[in-house]
Amino acid sequence: MSLIPVTVLTGFLGSGKTTLLNHLLAQPDLSDTAVLINEFGAVGLDHLLVRKLAEDVVLLQSGCLCCTVRGDLVEGMRDLFLKRVKGEIPEFGRVVIETTGLADPAPIIHTLMTDPLISSRYKLDGIVTTIDAVNGDRTLDAQVEAVKQVAVADRLVLTKADIADPTRVEMLRARLRGLNPAAPIIPAAMGRIDPARILDAGLFNKDAKLPDVTRWLNEEAYAAHQAAQAGGHGHHHDPNRHDAHIQAFVFTATEPVSWTALGFALELMISSKGENLLRIKGIVNARESGQPLAIHGVQHVFHPPVPLPGWPDDDHRTRIVFITRDISRRMVEDLLQGVLSLDSSERVATELNRSVAP
Repeated sequence: MSLIPVTVLTGFLGSGKTTLLNHLLAQPDLSDTAVLINEFGAVGLDHLLVRKLAEDVVLLQSGCLCCTVRGDLVEGMRDLFLKRVKGEIPEFGRVVIETTGLADPAPIIHTLMTDPLISSRYKLDGIVTTIDAVNGDRTLDAQVEAVKQVAVADRLVLTKADIADPTRVEMLRARLRGLNPAAPIIPAAMGRIDPARILDAGLFNKDAKLPDVTRWLNEEAYAAHQAAQAGGHGHHHDPNRHDAHIQAFVFTATEPVSWTALGFALELMISSKGENLLRIKGIVNARESGQPLAIHGVQHVFHPPVPLPGWPDDDHRTRIVFITRDISRRMVEDLLQGVLSLDSSERVATELNRSVAP
């Protein structure tokens, strides 16, 4: 059974999530979608409502299901799937979860990765973050959660750019690229956007025979960002701003690596620095495996490696994207390179304990 892709829609208060969601719910591309929101009234669904299927589920004209989450997200996603199995609601092939403006998206991702029933039915497709072009800079200065929402996103949707000062919009774009070099920045006027630009952002695209590693990692964006910084053309960050704490980079290894050593290193990094490992994703050429391994972690939670059916091209390097807070690229690279050069678990443990000690 194929897993149902889940898109997490996040963004700070007033950043345009509701307007964007209203537009998406009217699109034919989302006709087989179930949307989980906090309350129906928050997205103004009266003109889209067809009928109420249950106390917390309505069917929209477009064919979308819209469901309120009353309390626990896990319970809501379980109930939604069970209603689908029992035929109480129409079949759906995708889920969009809208978070509150103050929400940290990490717990939602943790749920998708760790709850047995949820992870056996659903998979994370991507994180979409909305940013208000008019107030975005001020929000990022004032709210650390807004910075985190941007840093972990797979897609960034820039709203209200049509009414913002063009110079300030370009400055905001540069700031967003500094926080998250790999996420495409997609403008949306009045919430209008092509759904294809924000959906199917994950490693596994239902229309592709092989996983789209190149698009998922987008390592060229990190290389370009690092080159710009090295050349002195990077966006200047005030050290007092939240941005200064965020780093995004790619670790690469040309030769096949020991998964035992790499896995142990990642586990100990997560146990000691997990809160500040905002996101890890990558493809690994492991000596112990005949197939490339896809890895994905968010803070303290690390998904078991997933063997891929094959390499999508001739590039067989290990490539791991790190988005960190208060953890330097140098520290991560030195640690991983040191550990991968070792050949015994005892020496690995000694090196790791030395490296991550405060």
